[in-house]
Amino acid sequence: MKKWPLTIAVLGVGGLALAFALGQALPNLRTSTSTIEVNINDPELIKKGQYVARTADCVACHTTLNGEDFAGGLPMLTPLGAIYSTNITPDKETGIGNYTFDDFNNATKHGVRKDNSALYPAMPYPSYQIMPEEDMAAMYAYFMSGVKAVKQTNKPSEMPPVLNWRWPLAYWQAIFAPEREFIAETDDAVLARGQYLIEGPGHCGSCHTERGIGFQELALSNADSEEFLSGAVIDGWRAKSLRGEHDGLAIWSTAELVDFFKTGRTDITAAFGAMAEVVEHSTQYMTEDDLYAMSAYLKTLSPKPGEPVTIAAKEDVTTQKLMDGVYDSRGSILYAEYCQICHRADGKGVPRIFPALEGNSAVYSRDADSVLQITLSGGRMPDTPHDRMAFTMPEFINLSDADVAEVVNYIRNSWTNQGSKVDVDDVVKMRHFLSKKPKTGTDVAPDLSITAAAKGANRE
Repeated sequence: MKKWPLTIAVLGVGGLALAFALGQALPNLRTSTSTIEVNINDPELIKKGQYVARTADCVACHTTLNGEDFAGGLPMLTPLGAIYSTNITPDKETGIGNYTFDDFNNATKHGVRKDNSALYPAMPYPSYQIMPEEDMAAMYAYFMSGVKAVKQTNKPSEMPPVLNWRWPLAYWQAIFAPEREFIAETDDAVLARGQYLIEGPGHCGSCHTERGIGFQELALSNADSEEFLSGAVIDGWRAKSLRGEHDGLAIWSTAELVDFFKTGRTDITAAFGAMAEVVEHSTQYMTEDDLYAMSAYLKTLSPKPGEPVTIAAKEDVTTQKLMDGVYDSRGSILYAEYCQICHRADGKGVPRIFPALEGNSAVYSRDADSVLQITLSGGRMPDTPHDRMAFTMPEFINLSDADVAEVVNYIRNSWTNQGSKVDVDDVVKMRHFLSKKPKTGTDVAPDLSITAAAKGANRE
């Protein structure tokens, strides 16, 4: 599940103010009662549930670096203090071992936990709401019988009193998490499946859709608005637009998207940050049919309104200067010293090893947060069996703020790239953000002591 930390910061105060403003009783939290009987010992149901849990990427938020799977404890930062993901293993004391299917279904789809209090919407229940009960039943069987019980007490929120109250969330849910069902946009079964995976379990909008005044997703589907999947900033990363403009997916083919979801890389780019976690924990395990369905559906989305499908041509004068040793700026000197050996003079890197910087929309996108963060903190590609090695980008946190700004501006505006300028203040803000951000698995180099056999066993 993707994190949305900023949602939490205003919920207590915002909900309280809303309650007084409306002057009305607290809305009832939405719950449902199922008639489904779940055999949690059915091997086929458990296997199906494991796959559904992979499509929903539950492990990413409910597992800490080097922690037990699904045992919780991952901090999600807010301006007022951290909240922590919970233990969703079947331990009866600290996990969800005492949850009935209805308890599990209501928490996952409606954001209402067993004690009838609301869950913070860092849990993407607005997306999960469209998932059918049959998938919920399978996932329940998996969590009850296919996941190891771990006794690990949940950590309390670090937000101060009043701001950590949960009852105002009932208003948030009533306004921003409306009851809804999946409605296919097309009769094409493949595209409908892709749409469902993107809108529902994949909850792609949690990262790739901008947030409104209540920190709600501006659209939960393409039918709602063309703001859906039009790009956003989360955890200091720019989650790119997945629509049809140039900075989005206009220059991507369906085959490249399938390859990216499966392996975390293409000949030009590689997944980083939160998306690297998605590939490592979720999409690499999905079937070819589902990967194709998602990719094909994304390619049907129109461009974000007002955004160009193409960009103006620009002559590359950078490559020859670097090859000739002509360094006409501080940025070019820094690039030659720290970047060129991997990303090459022409900025095209090495296919599937070192991502291209030239012509890579993640590099020159309007928001430079991703480039700043990976320059300062580094990171690694997702670890999958489809490529022999998961390469690591070193951190350059010891560079001065001025030098980071110089080299980032050079990269964003060299070759054919055309990006906006960053300044030293942008670097300072990112450095401060990173000083508080918790590390995740794809922030650090892989443990080379783990054998290929052991990694293969873990994937089964």
